Parts: sequence; structure tokens; C-alpha cells
Amino acid sequence: MKRNRLHAVIVFVSLIFLTACKSPSGLVSQGIRDAEAIRADLMNPDLNKVLVVAHRGDWRYAMENSLPAIENAIKMGVDVVELDIQRTKDGQLILMHDATLDRTTTGKGKVAEWTLDSIKTLRLRNGCAIRTKEVVPTLEEVLLLAKGKILLNLDKADRYFEEVYALLKKTGTERQIIMKGSKSPQEVKEQFGSYLNDVIYMPIVNLDKGNAEKIIDDFISDFNPMAFELLFVSDTNPLPKQLVTKLKGKSLIWYNTLWDTMAGGHDDDMSLDDPDKGYGYLIDTLGARLIQTDRPGYLLEYLKGRGLRN
Repeated sequence: MKRNRLHAVIVFVSLIFLTACKSPSGLVSQGIRDAEAIRADLMNPDLNKVLVVAHRGDWRYAMENSLPAIENAIKMGVDVVELDIQRTKDGQLILMHDATLDRTTTGKGKVAEWTLDSIKTLRLRNGCAIRTKEVVPTLEEVLLLAKGKILLNLDKADRYFEEVYALLKKTGTERQIIMKGSKSPQEVKEQFGSYLNDVIYMPIVNLDKGNAEKIIDDFISDFNPMAFELLFVSDTNPLPKQLVTKLKGKSLIWYNTLWDTMAGGHDDDMSLDDPDKGYGYLIDTLGARLIQTDRPGYLLEYLKGRGLRN
């Protein structure tokens, strides 16, 4: 009897492990969206639905920052995919969060010390560190995959922006890109200038800092961004609630649910236990109209159930 119970436990745990590491998401498609329609939603300060941002793609069911992770997100009906950019030794832009290859590929060492050809011989590892058949994608490959279908938030890309923009022009994807950062309005204008006619810039504001409201005021008076990404550690901070009124009809609000210190504990984990206390609180109480998540499929189903998605 004990042996049978032990066998059952082993099988159950193995199934959980394999499910977490497998590639196909198995999620029902919500319908691929159109990039220009998503952009129009972002430009609507009175938006009455919630846009979903997939952090590093659908990485729970594919390799982070990989073509399958992005394709899964597109098929799922996600609006924006957040991706990370690194540059190789020979100046090529690739998708990679870390500055080193060790965690997500079969290689070792700094990305900047490898050429693109050598990196293309490696294989990506999934979330359980298992080697897959997938290779590291270039930014150009990603832009072509996403063209016309989805918006992309390119993290760690401002340091290479001239090179990034050249690829955007080459692929015709200039209007599908969101850049974010903590720069001042003047710094944004100096770096991005006329690119702002196409590329979307979103300020990131830490609401726990004393000058947070001034930063928001400066941006609103200068060029009124389409949205602000807001961060706060605890619900004891009164500013998140105050900003709902302040930003109404001006800019959308973006919150992250990746871990508990980004939005007062109302993260993906809380939402798994009680989505109304997690996602629902951010939407109903704090006015979130964009949510970046590590569980895009789960968030989409919640929003659909509430009538906040088609």
C-alpha cells in the first residue's frame, strides 16, 4: 500500500514537472489582434478594457525571449510582448535577458564576447534548464514574426537605439515598438526626438520616491505620454489611488504583476489564489489598463470572464 502511494506521488509530481517544462501552451486562442488596432487602444486615454503584456513572451510554455514564446503570445491574443535585447561581439542585436549565455543557453560566457554565428550554434534551455531544439533569435527575426500582429516593448534597447531603429525601418515595424525608462522629459526628447512620431515612449515612475508626482506632472505638461508604468511596494502609499483621478482622460496606467514588490503585493501569485484581489484590485481600484504578467493566458481568461476582453 505504501509503495503504491509513493508511486502515485511520484507520477503526480512528474506530471507537474513535465507540464511546467513542455513547450506547447495548450491554451485556447483568443484571436490574433492587429498591431494598429492595439496601438489605437493605447492612444485612447478613456480605454474601457485591459491590455495584456506578456513578460518575455509566453515563457512558462516556451523558452523566454524565443520565437515560440512570442508566437504563443500572438496566438493567445496578447497585446504586447516584453523582450530584452543584447548585442553580440560583431554588433548584431539578439534576444537575451542576461548579459551572459549561461542561464538560458547551452553556452557559457558573455554575449558580447560571442559572434552571432557562434551563438547560433547554441540551443536555448527552457525554464527547467533542459536543452531544446530552439536557437537564439535575432531582433530582426522577431520583428518579422511580430509584424502587423502585436506590439513589442523592447527592454535594454535604448543603449542601442540607433541600431534598433534601423532594423525597425528595414522591417516596417516602427509603429509597433514601446520604449520605457526613467529619463526626464528633456532627456527623452534629446535621445528619441522625431522618432516619437512612430515609437511610443512610456515613463517608468517609482511612486515610493518623493519626487514621483512631480515627474508625472512634468511629463503631462511636456508631451503627455500615452501611459505611465507605475511601481509601488505597499498599499500604505496613497499615491496610486490619487493618480487614478489625476491621469483620467490623459494617460493610461500600466502595472506589473511579476512579483510582490512591484504593485503593492497584487501580483500573479495573489491572483492565482484570488484574481479579484490581485488583477481585479489593480483594475478596479487603481485604474490599470495595461498589466504586464508572467501568466498571460490566466489573465486573459480572467478578463474575458469579466467582459474586459472580447
